[in-house]
Amino acid sequence: MRDKLLLEKTASNTEQCMYSLDMYFVSAGFIDLLPTALRIAGELNFGVAEVIEAICKVSDKYRQYPPTRNRAAWFEKVFTEKLGEARADILAYKEGGKYR
Repeated sequence: MRDKLLLEKTASNTEQCMYSLDMYFVSAGFIDLLPTALRIAGELNFGVAEVIEAICKVSDKYRQYPPTRNRAAWFEKVFTEKLGEARADILAYKEGGKYR
């Protein structure tokens, strides 16, 4: 619960979520790992928009290369990697509009 509040506090006012994080994790098939994802995002200071983008990227990777063992450890590693990619994608999208 504390991690969820931390994410809500770090999200800027411009980040409007149409759906809760629960819906994204349910559709991706990782609802059981939502507390782990919130813990990782809270420790690394990522916002809600980045978490949503990252879980979509994790879901895509899961379809291509599903884990053979230890799904939770696979998720932690891939989710951390995809959080960084998500932040880069969001920043590139926000900054890209200024140079077009």
